[in-house]
Amino acid sequence: MRRLLTPPEGVAKAAALLAAGQPVAIPTETVYGLAVPADDARAVAEIYRLKGRPAFNPLIVHVADLAAAEALALFDARARALAAAFWPGPLTLVLPRREGAGVASLVTAGLPTVALRVPAHPLAQAVLEALARPLAAPSANSSGRLSPTRAGHVTLPVAVLDGGPCAAGLESTIIGLAAAGRARLLRPGALPAEAVEAVLGAGLAGAGEGVSAPGQLLQHYAPRQPLRLEAVERRPGEWLIGFGPVAGDSTLSASGDLAEAAARLFDELHRAETSGAERIAVAPVPGEGLGAAINDRLARAAAGRGA
Repeated sequence: MRRLLTPPEGVAKAAALLAAGQPVAIPTETVYGLAVPADDARAVAEIYRLKGRPAFNPLIVHVADLAAAEALALFDARARALAAAFWPGPLTLVLPRREGAGVASLVTAGLPTVALRVPAHPLAQAVLEALARPLAAPSANSSGRLSPTRAGHVTLPVAVLDGGPCAAGLESTIIGLAAAGRARLLRPGALPAEAVEAVLGAGLAGAGEGVSAPGQLLQHYAPRQPLRLEAVERRPGEWLIGFGPVAGDSTLSASGDLAEAAARLFDELHRAETSGAERIAVAPVPGEGLGAAINDRLARAAAGRGA
């Protein structure tokens, strides 16, 4: 049964549930995550079961700070530079897993790497401090469905720590640093790739073959209805999500602001999904900056299900 926890008392309750191996949905600045202690194999298996998540899809481990991250993975100069620039924040680093790292094998999906992030949300940080253990925390939704950016979006039968709407509204940007050579953009996200490239002083390579990080499945982030992209007008039976000059039934950003659009993306998709419309359409969104991550989510949501 879904149970709502409210701060500040909810932080201690959430930590107690997590310590007992029970999943809790917690807020981050990106989306709500379905958290369990990353070293508890039984609890990690339970979140895979609850989400219906394929076992080959690894999880992101959330830690309190750089020191906690370095206890789990091997950092090079590039990783330390990115951590110094963007942690806490919406950046996930995929790094070689340290021998003896305290994470369940299911967290890494059998890979020799581990995905790490230091969240910026004060409630996520408070839970990490209270528990004093790393947290594996994929998005708190059924696998492949819309990510939750409000407590009310979480429909899984778990306790939910209510931290209000997520400020960024998009999952973290994932950078692969597991090998020498160019860093890889494994998933565009709430941190623009251009900001990462500026710190590294070099361009990012593509993701490559196979699944090495969350959010790489072709079909993902999907509403129940078929989704049509690049829509400039509404068709019969559609809910049109606008952007800029395309007004629609609702809008990602009437002013064409990409940061606002990113923060509102899943909120508007949830709204459209529950509108009663037979289909959903989304107006064109420019591809630069945060637009790359927005269009990545929309393309995966529409894959094989176009209107």
